[in-house]
Amino acid sequence: MTLIEQTKLVLEESNKCLSRHQEMRDTDSTPDFFSQVKPHADHWHTFLKEWREQSRKWLDDNRPKHMRIQQIDAAIEAFNQYVVQSFYKDTGKKRFAQSIQSTCYTLQTYIHALEQEGGKLEKETNNQ
Repeated sequence: MTLIEQTKLVLEESNKCLSRHQEMRDTDSTPDFFSQVKPHADHWHTFLKEWREQSRKWLDDNRPKHMRIQQIDAAIEAFNQYVVQSFYKDTGKKRFAQSIQSTCYTLQTYIHALEQEGGKLEKETNNQ
């Protein structure tokens, strides 16, 4: 899976967190931590570890103008929090949504940087 595909998956899951949170509020549900929340969070924690390492390498190699590893780290930290919070109806909606919105902005900026660099690489390959 490419780095851009991985980043799009993180973005997609971020949007699913908003939907999940609203569903939990609408249905007045409380999930079982060990059978639902923890396995889901553990999966994403492992995924994000690998994604961060690949991102660090890509950022070091390409040095995009508007993207730094600190932004990736902040997105991961926020994601790890709201992926768990999305299962709980009592999570405050405004702050939760703002956290997701901020992370999505970072992810979209990163996707844009990945796409731009990918376009440059294709042009260089075609010119040779």
